[in-house]
Amino acid sequence: MAASSSWSPSVVGSDLKRSEDRRGPCSPAVVPLPIQLQLLLLLPITYRNLEKMKYVVVTSGVVSGLGNGVAASSIGVVLKASGLRVTFIKIGKLFTCLPEHTIHMDRCTALRFTLPRKDPYLNTDARTMSPSERGEVFVLDDGSEVDMDLGNYERFLDVELTGDNKITTGKIYQALILSFSLQPDNVCKLVIRFLRCGVSFTPCMTLAACDRQGEKRRLSRENSTGLSVVPHVTDAIQEWIERVALMPVDGIEGQPDVCIVELGGTTGDIESRPFIEALSQFSYRSADNNFCLVHVSLVPLIDIVGEQKTKPTQFSVQNLRELGLTPNLLACRSATPLNKNVKQKLSQFCHVPVECIVSLTNVPNIWHVPSLLIDQKGHEAILGVLGLSRLAMEPKLDTWMNIARTCHKLHAPVRIAVVGKCTNVSNAYHSILEAMLHASVACHRRLSVDWVPASDLDEETSDESPDLHEKAWSLLKGADGVLVPGGFGGHQGVGGEILAAKYARENNVPYLGICLGMQVAVIEFARSVLGLKDANSTEFDAGTRHPCLVAMPEACLGSRRTYFRTVDCKSAKLYGNVKYVDERHRHRYEVNPEMVGELESAGVKFVGTDEAENRMEVLELPWHPYFVGVQFHPELKSRPGKPSPLFMGLIAAASSGLLDDGSMLQSPAGGVENGHGSGPVPIKVVSRSSGSGYASGGGLDLEEGVLGVHVSGAALAH
Repeated sequence: MAASSSWSPSVVGSDLKRSEDRRGPCSPAVVPLPIQLQLLLLLPITYRNLEKMKYVVVTSGVVSGLGNGVAASSIGVVLKASGLRVTFIKIGKLFTCLPEHTIHMDRCTALRFTLPRKDPYLNTDARTMSPSERGEVFVLDDGSEVDMDLGNYERFLDVELTGDNKITTGKIYQALILSFSLQPDNVCKLVIRFLRCGVSFTPCMTLAACDRQGEKRRLSRENSTGLSVVPHVTDAIQEWIERVALMPVDGIEGQPDVCIVELGGTTGDIESRPFIEALSQFSYRSADNNFCLVHVSLVPLIDIVGEQKTKPTQFSVQNLRELGLTPNLLACRSATPLNKNVKQKLSQFCHVPVECIVSLTNVPNIWHVPSLLIDQKGHEAILGVLGLSRLAMEPKLDTWMNIARTCHKLHAPVRIAVVGKCTNVSNAYHSILEAMLHASVACHRRLSVDWVPASDLDEETSDESPDLHEKAWSLLKGADGVLVPGGFGGHQGVGGEILAAKYARENNVPYLGICLGMQVAVIEFARSVLGLKDANSTEFDAGTRHPCLVAMPEACLGSRRTYFRTVDCKSAKLYGNVKYVDERHRHRYEVNPEMVGELESAGVKFVGTDEAENRMEVLELPWHPYFVGVQFHPELKSRPGKPSPLFMGLIAAASSGLLDDGSMLQSPAGGVENGHGSGPVPIKVVSRSSGSGYASGGGLDLEEGVLGVHVSGAALAH
């Protein structure tokens, strides 16, 4: 396939998103729609110079959930420790489900739309994915809604990614259809409007009338008869990878040295075939020493015979080679280290040198995985394939490992009750858990998390399931602090969250409400203090006479600036007496501006707002030890060694005396000791199960003090 004769859309991904001013309140699109439609014109693909950029592709086989995301992140940590600049790209598949609806625009065009849920129809992002099925939706600075894997990358390497760092089948097909389609402008506008509303579609356009007189958009420069997976889809995938790989994510100008590409799913999945083919072509086109394939596979240990079995890995590699890819390094998941005979057998049947086979065994926590790679010289194998052995320095992870070992020395406990809607799946609040872990280590506390289903706190549950009701209240009352995270659609469980906010307020229990957690605190205050018994959000009761929260003109997504009205408040002091902070948002409802004065006259203080002071961002109760509600999501920017200040405040307030002595409020929070820290910090977590509806370490049976919950890495930590 000649590069000069292949065509693909050059405008994909976040280029289709609306342009917004990130410094102020949510604003409408700055770029008008006609210009956006002009961006959909077909332009020739430009294959960039592949001689400078190095690529490490990580795939997995045999079964899903082996932790290829953690493996990819750990490779990035090791390469970064070797003095290289690293960026990430995640390739994943997102699905929707509901019966399809076909809209016939004219006799030559038909678009088949589906409302987002869960059949094999394509989605462009994770905004409509159920957290109980696919984990949390992670929001990036640019407003992109992605899956939790990108949060894993950001936390491991302390980088800031964009929506373009996540490739989905829906994004590729969307870009192709909108760029190659012969539809009139009004149909393109309809498609874009549907896409912005979260509706996905499948490419079932009738392409027989391509030569209709007066059409300005051609299907391709060669006037071919239709879109094809090869070359159109595969070319679009390769162009996307090449374009995004050049974008720095570490805040330093200049292109990165290495791009790590993780292919989600398992080798052989039918949904991955176009991506496998694209990567196969990509490896063939890449210059020598520019492409390294790492394959994560399973080597099970059969307890009955006590023998490690290599057949699953052999078949996985065989399947991968049939698809046009040959691994350079095997990362084998196993309960115990691979013995010499097993490595030699894998080398013989998989055509991989013995020195390029590493064991990823069970470890106390996933932060030990980079050291596993270094101890087995896996980094040397990767650097050798990429021709970087002479340029890279010896990786130094002393600080990383020292902090990793400190987790075993934490003994003073702190117990936090997380009251939410999806507490039966801890991955639904993964960033919340990570942020609490970061803060607990900074405060030298061993974290215990009690997952409390909000619906179990309701009075109705006391009649239907009195045992669950009693257990939920027992956990809430036994906690040192209460956290109410963001919610996911519907009013189920809201009543329980309101009761949790009331309990924390009346009993001086430290409270942190995030997004919906702040909103339920406003509702509770209006009902209990102002006496407005039917006060509610229009999201839950459109006809309420006292709307505390109302719908915004547009959804607020991505990084926004919050200004502190005064520095004489806990939130501003925790952030370091700054005038403003930039945090990530994801909400559609806000505090009713008409009720702000009434709420503040009763004692609530809205200490943070947008630039125009129209939108309330931070709420505090001055007389309370720690009662803070924020409309943004501070957990999304928390990092190991650099915890979120508001989470630091919660853990410190819940730990007797830490917040009272004033030291936590005199300087910016962040770091393991004295406000200074470096490198990711592993955390001990105790997650107690309380019966039906309660998570226990993401479905793992955890011993006390062992961390086993992380993005797609639960299998890596035992």
